[in-house]
Amino acid sequence: MKLINQLKTMAGENLEKCLKCTICTAYCPVMAVDPMYPGPKQAGPDQERFRLMDSAYFDDVLKMCLNCGRCETACPGGVRIPDIIQRARIQYGTHAPSLRDFILANTDLMGSVATKMAPVVNWTVGLKPVKGIMDGVLGIDHRRSFPKYAGRTFESWFKREAAPAQAGFAKKVRYFHGCYVNYNYPRLGQDFVAVMNALGYGVELLGGEKCCGVALIANGQAEHARRNAERNIGLIKAGPGPVLTTSSTCTFTIRDEYPNLLGVDNSAVREDVGLAVRFISSLLESGEVRLAFKQGFRKKVAYHSACHAELLGWTVYSIDLLRRIPGLELTVLESQCCGIAGTYGFKKENYRRSQAIGEGLFEQIRTAAPEAVVTECETCKWQIEMSAGVPVQNPVSLLAEALDLEATAKLN
Repeated sequence: MKLINQLKTMAGENLEKCLKCTICTAYCPVMAVDPMYPGPKQAGPDQERFRLMDSAYFDDVLKMCLNCGRCETACPGGVRIPDIIQRARIQYGTHAPSLRDFILANTDLMGSVATKMAPVVNWTVGLKPVKGIMDGVLGIDHRRSFPKYAGRTFESWFKREAAPAQAGFAKKVRYFHGCYVNYNYPRLGQDFVAVMNALGYGVELLGGEKCCGVALIANGQAEHARRNAERNIGLIKAGPGPVLTTSSTCTFTIRDEYPNLLGVDNSAVREDVGLAVRFISSLLESGEVRLAFKQGFRKKVAYHSACHAELLGWTVYSIDLLRRIPGLELTVLESQCCGIAGTYGFKKENYRRSQAIGEGLFEQIRTAAPEAVVTECETCKWQIEMSAGVPVQNPVSLLAEALDLEATAKLN
C-alpha cells in the first residue's frame, strides 16, 4: 500500500511533455511484430490520462511491453514512457503472481538452492520431458534453455581466493556483481577483479547485496523489489567510492528504476553507481592508467548495444574500449532489441513475439560471422547464444582475454 500511494503521486509526472508525434511507436520493437499491442504512446501517456480518472481503463495488454526503453531513447520530449507503463502495471494490475512468475523472479532464492546441486539441476532442466512439463504446467516455453548454474558462487570464490590480496591496493572500487555473476557465471566477476587489479584498483564487495529487482518488477512483485532496493541502497551508502557493475540492466535498475518505479530515494549515491566499462574508459581517457596487450592477439567480434546500455547513453564506452584492443576486428551491429527482455522471452505466450523481435539482430550476426558477440547484458547473451548460436562475452571479459595482465599491472 505504501508503494501504491507513492505511485499515485508520481503517476501524472511528465505526461504533458508528450508531443503526440508517435516517434516512440516507430521505434517500438513489439509494435513492429505484433499489431495487437497498442504501442507506447497509447499504452503510456494516452491511456494513463484515463487510468488516472478510473482504474477500469487498465488493460492487461501492457504486459506485452518489453520495458526495453527504446521508446524513451527515441522520444524528443523526454517522456519516460516505460516508467508510465510499468507503474500502471504495478498500481492497477489485479492478477497475483503465478508459480512461474515466482520462480523466474526470485533469482536469489533459486540461485542459492540450485548452486548447491548445480550438476543435477543443470542436467534435469535440460531434459526434454522436464521442458515439456515446464511448458505445459508452468508456461515456460520448452524451446528455451535456462542458463547453467555454477557449482560455486562468485562470492565464495572471492572470499577464499581474491579478498586477501585486495588489502594491498591503495585505490578501491566496490562491485555490485548481481545474480548472474554470483550464481551462473562467476567467470565474469573473476575477469572484473583481474582487470581492476591490473589497473591498480582493489575490489570490495558490498556484502549482502540482493538482486537488483528487475525480474521482480517484471513479474508483479514490486514490494519485494522495493525491499531489495532499500537494502542495496543502504549498502551503497555505507561505504565510500564508486560502485561498479558489469550488467547494464542492474546499473539502469539501481540508478533509474529505484526512484522512478519503486519510490526509493537514491539521490545521494546515484552518480556513484556505474558500468565498469565507463569507469575504465574514463581512466584511459584521463591518462590515469595504461594497458599492455598480448602480442599476436587476434579475434573477430561484433558488438551488440543492449537496450538499457543505450538508455543510459553508455554504449560509447564499450565501443571505445573495444577499439583500443590491437588485433580486434570489430563490427558494430545496427542497434536492435534482441527480444528476450529478461524473463519476458521465457514465457510461453511471449516466445514467438520475442523471437520475431530479435530476428533482425540474429540475421545481422549471421552476416557478420563473428567469433563472438560482445554486449553488456547477460540476458542478451542468453538470447543470442540460444538463437544465433554464437558465444557472447561481456566487454570486461574480452578485455581480460586480450590484456597482458602482468605487464599492465607493472604500468600502473
